[in-house]
Amino acid sequence: MNNPNYLASYHSVPKRCVRAVVRNLLLRPAVALLLRTEITGVEHLTGLPKSYILIGNHTSHLDAPMVFGLLPESAVRRLAAGAAADYFYTNSARSWLTSLFFNTYPVDRKGKTATKHVGHAGGMTAALLRSGVPVLLFPEGTRSRDGKLGQFHPGAAALAAKLNIPLVPLALRGGQAAMPVGRKFPKLNRPPVSLQIGEPLYARPGESAPVFMERARAQIVQLLQRETPDTAAPDSVNG
Repeated sequence: MNNPNYLASYHSVPKRCVRAVVRNLLLRPAVALLLRTEITGVEHLTGLPKSYILIGNHTSHLDAPMVFGLLPESAVRRLAAGAAADYFYTNSARSWLTSLFFNTYPVDRKGKTATKHVGHAGGMTAALLRSGVPVLLFPEGTRSRDGKLGQFHPGAAALAAKLNIPLVPLALRGGQAAMPVGRKFPKLNRPPVSLQIGEPLYARPGESAPVFMERARAQIVQLLQRETPDTAAPDSVNG
């Protein structure tokens, strides 16, 4: 991380206040208006350290709005979200909007410098966590095209183990049915979605990052298999 000014923007109180206004006056009302929502497991957010990593399954562009629109304000006030550099940071308007709504930073998911922003964001996840900013990541790396849960890349688990911070599993359901790949807006019949928060997990002594990540993924699988009263078509857990 070679650009301290880039990191400082995620600690800016004025920017945090602007995002809070946007979130509470626009994002939360829009989520409530367009979707029938349910959230469970909020008690698992109690007592978390200053830095932690939220990880969730990924089937729709609704996933980040669901997280920022449904989690308590205390959990998202400082939260930053990793966003695919090759999609969200190739267009200045798109990158500005995602940054405004979701406090994003670019993640290079293709193993190469996809845009000029990635160079400034090298090691950004670790830098944010070390500076006390929690982050949201989708370890599958991309949206599932068929709704099935894919394999999780172990990078988030490796960071959590190195920094001795928890992974907090999130199970997001209904997003693909509400806004499948290819749609720019949710369907208009207020489709049901749910967000379930799992128990925070810490790396065990001697546990490898892939094993740690698979343990977190297994909790998401268990959460996705639970029935919720308001989600008619949960996303698949196969894969």
